[in-house]
Amino acid sequence: MRKFTVGRVWDIPIRIDLSLVVFLPILAWLLGSEAQIDAYAGIVNAVAPTAFAVEVLHAGSNPWLIGVFAAVGLFVGVALHELGHAYAGARYGVQTESITLWLLGGLASLSNIPREPEKEFTIALAGPVTSLLVAAVCYLGLYAVPASLPVVGFIVGWLAISNALLAGFNLLPAFPMDGGRVLRAYLARSRPYAVATRTAARVGVAFAVAFAVFGVLYFSPLFLLLAWFVYSAATGESRTVLLDDLLEGLTVGDVVADTPTIDAEASVQSFADRMLADRRTEYAVTRDGAVVGLVAMAALKQVRDVERDAYHVEEVMRSDLPTVERDADAFEALAVLNEGNVGAAFVKHDGERVGIVTRSDYVSLLQARQAFGVTVPA
Repeated sequence: MRKFTVGRVWDIPIRIDLSLVVFLPILAWLLGSEAQIDAYAGIVNAVAPTAFAVEVLHAGSNPWLIGVFAAVGLFVGVALHELGHAYAGARYGVQTESITLWLLGGLASLSNIPREPEKEFTIALAGPVTSLLVAAVCYLGLYAVPASLPVVGFIVGWLAISNALLAGFNLLPAFPMDGGRVLRAYLARSRPYAVATRTAARVGVAFAVAFAVFGVLYFSPLFLLLAWFVYSAATGESRTVLLDDLLEGLTVGDVVADTPTIDAEASVQSFADRMLADRRTEYAVTRDGAVVGLVAMAALKQVRDVERDAYHVEEVMRSDLPTVERDADAFEALAVLNEGNVGAAFVKHDGERVGIVTRSDYVSLLQARQAFGVTVPA
């Protein structure tokens, strides 16, 4: 979805996802409802030094004020939570590329997650600790709010409670939430990182199932969305770490296969004949020996069967591929191939294109390494 940059903290872009822009008014309306105010008023009055008059909270426009400031304050707390991760990461030289606030909370995009258990443990725990500190500050703020300002007191007390709940919820061992990362860091102390990730991901999937069941039983779309997010992120992280391990120490040059070539001036019909004869679906396109593009079976759809002899391969090839260096890290290059779902990239060495690397090359390599036991322990 579209994101809007609303500011920077420590030169980190703070972005708001469109889903939050749509959801925030709904959240404000929910938080300002009579049922929600009554539910939290008892808790706030129980912890506040002086009780606030509940009937005043329902008077006039006060419910709307409560809803708006509580909703905005909640996501300010979420932003501070993510900044806690960013601060801890900076201590270990890990850059935070951006912080995005969205429907289900916040995401701090770290340049990398350290594989040292102590570092990951500290970075993961920094978010909940920050939320607890914010909750403590809000609680102390209750002592500064006079009883004559019940709306302000209620909002401050509600923020204390919500930030404490935010810390507790994030500590659930449901990978990829903070508690899941803490669990992985703990497990990684005594087993390989990929195995620890796989175990933490399985726990996350179990929580995703529980969230989904709760969402169905209590007709809660937010819990169903949370279940999908946890499941997708947990399984995705597990696959990513496994790929990283399988490709460890390899460069693009180790991955790229001897892709067959076809001349740019060849007809589309001759390309179709080559595919049938070679049983290949991708060819590097060359002109005067230089690689200029990639042509695949999907290109045949651009030309009618009866016109294939009239068109050249260069007219249906792809020449807008990204470029990676032959000596580049294989895992990082795979991320380039996945961006925009291009599936291929030019390979450059000493300033010249020397070939093309495709997803098929990665698949063949990974299958071979797994077949010969070059993988992580089960």
